[in-house]
Amino acid sequence: MGRYLNLCNEEFRSMIKGIYVDKTEMIAFINSTPGTNNKLTCVSRPRRFGKSHAAKMLCAYYDDVCDSRALFEGLAISRDASFETYLNKYHVIYLDITLFISLSRGAIKKIVKISKLRLLRNYRRHFRK
Repeated sequence: MGRYLNLCNEEFRSMIKGIYVDKTEMIAFINSTPGTNNKLTCVSRPRRFGKSHAAKMLCAYYDDVCDSRALFEGLAISRDASFETYLNKYHVIYLDITLFISLSRGAIKKIVKISKLRLLRNYRRHFRK
């Protein structure tokens, strides 16, 4: 079993260690949308053009479980006025379902069950009264 839920910034950290094209201006665009009619953003690209990479980058930026400041320093978003406002401020649920396609039905059921339990555990920890 791999890790399918709540990656924090681990995946983005490994991405930027290799050849990385800075796409963090997308974060600045998304940061400009709260409170507007454009508050929902669809990230659509052709197959194999970085949707998963974009999702991991967004997760690393917004997730409040980890400190990602050092990962984003020197990238385009770090020079944007909204950088500090939204960095690591939200509870993020990242669920990677790309591997489900190749798995058996039993394995998928097991991953779904584990993911539900982890979501409930995280929910109770963060939102318990």
